[in-house]
Order: sequence, then C-alpha cells, then structure tokens
Amino acid sequence: MSHPTLSILDFVPGAQIAGRFKIVRPERQSGLSAAFAAIDAQATAGDADCSIVLFSGALFEGEKQAEEFRATWKPWTKVRSPHVACVREVLALPHSTTLLVTDPAPGVSLREWLKKNGSMTPAQVREFGLGLLEGLTAIHAQRLVHGDIKPQTIFVDEDGHGLEGLLVDSGITTGLWSAKHLGEHTALIGTPYYAPIEQFGGDSPDAQSDIYNVATVLFECATGVLPWPGKSLLEIFQAKLDRNAPSMKRRAPNANVPRALEAAIVQGLLANRLERFATADEFRDALAAVSV
Repeated sequence: MSHPTLSILDFVPGAQIAGRFKIVRPERQSGLSAAFAAIDAQATAGDADCSIVLFSGALFEGEKQAEEFRATWKPWTKVRSPHVACVREVLALPHSTTLLVTDPAPGVSLREWLKKNGSMTPAQVREFGLGLLEGLTAIHAQRLVHGDIKPQTIFVDEDGHGLEGLLVDSGITTGLWSAKHLGEHTALIGTPYYAPIEQFGGDSPDAQSDIYNVATVLFECATGVLPWPGKSLLEIFQAKLDRNAPSMKRRAPNANVPRALEAAIVQGLLANRLERFATADEFRDALAAVSV
C-alpha cells in the first residue's frame, strides 16, 4: 500500500500530521525547510506545544541520504540551553520526508521584532548578545555548528525583564552539507549578508562563522543597518574584503553606540579570521566587560 507524499500544502492550521501533530500556525520558511507551531498529542501536557520542521523528500537523492541527514541530529538532542531550541525527536516519513520536532519558538523572529521596534538600546544589545553567545557556547561544546544565524533564525521573547533570544534551525545547513558529502568546499551555503568572507570561497560553516554571524546580527540590532553596504552578492563580497573593522558611525550616523560596545562587536567582523574572537566564550567575555 502506497503512502501519499506530504507537502507544505498539507500543513494548514488544524491539520493532523503523522497521526499526532495538530498544526497551529506557520512560523517560518526557507529554501530548505518550513516550520510550524504544533500540538503533540503524544506528549505530556507540559510539553504538548512544539515546533515541527518539515524537510521535503525532494531535498535528498534517495532514502539513504535522508537517513544520513536524520543521523546528524542525534548529537543535537544533547544541547541544553535556554537560548537554543531543544531538539526532541526526528521522524522519518514516507518518500524520504523528514520531520524535526523541537521546543516551541516563543514570541516573534528577530527580523519581525526589528521591523516593528527598530534598533535596540545599547543595554538591550549587550544583554541580548550575552544570551545568544551563551547558546552558541552550548552548541560548540558538543562540537556542533549552527551554520546560519541571522534575524530569521533567532526568536525574541519579551518576558518583562528584557529581551531573550532563542536560536532556531540549528544544524540544518551543516546537516545537509554532511549528508550530501559536499566535503570541505562548495558553493556558498548560508546567507551572504551574515556569512564571513571565507564562506564566499566555499568553506564549510564552522564555529568561527557562527561567531561572525552573531556579530553581524548585533551590529544590526545596535544600528538598524548591516555592517557593509551593497545589494548584490559582488558588492557585499567586495565590502567584506576591507581589512578594517566596519564603523557604526559611518554606517548609521545617528546611532548612539558606546565605543566599548562597538569595539566588542566589530572584533567579530574582521576580514582576517585570526584577528576575530577565537571562541564564543571569548566574545561573550568581551561583551560582559562592557559597561552601558
């Protein structure tokens, strides 16, 4: 008996997926996946709310590659941080379709938050950055790499005491890289605006690229603009070749960012990776030392 192929069109609010997940609403979508808020009928009451991420079977060159992709998620179940969406389970569905079940993503994406609220205050940037880097430290402690940190893969929860960031979609880029056996070099996989210069040359995402991603995000949170001018891939690439750190004052003349905070952020954005922070902990220590 054949099973129907699931598509994104099946994930409408109220739909039942895999006999246990009730779709609540769509959360985000990229060229690789689509995520939905859902209720898990098989979970205990306190854990019923979840996010499910759909990976179409069309991403894979057969079931073996899909199985290799699913295997990359096993170590992610060991990552524990309030700033990283915990991976609960990976499900294999017919026709190589894969479902990733994670903790729910509260609030809205950072992209939506910035559109609504504009840039953050220096104090908010510092605290927000400390949280993201704590999450990154937990990821890197398991020898894992997020691979594509940007405002669309960070969710923001306003809890009354400040802004808390949650990293979502961890490991998708690196998992596909591994399952497809792309080796050490390939075409740029990631988001050019947030990727370090070495990824334009085809280097695989690593802990250094994660740090660079976070520094780019914090620059944008502080100023409302990206560190480098340019709209095309070539313009962005050329701007990132500059050995000097990007200037917040030059990019956003009206931004009032303390020099110490700017210095801590832009050290993560230097063209020479050897001049950047070596670890997420080192970046976090630099931010923690800033008085705002």
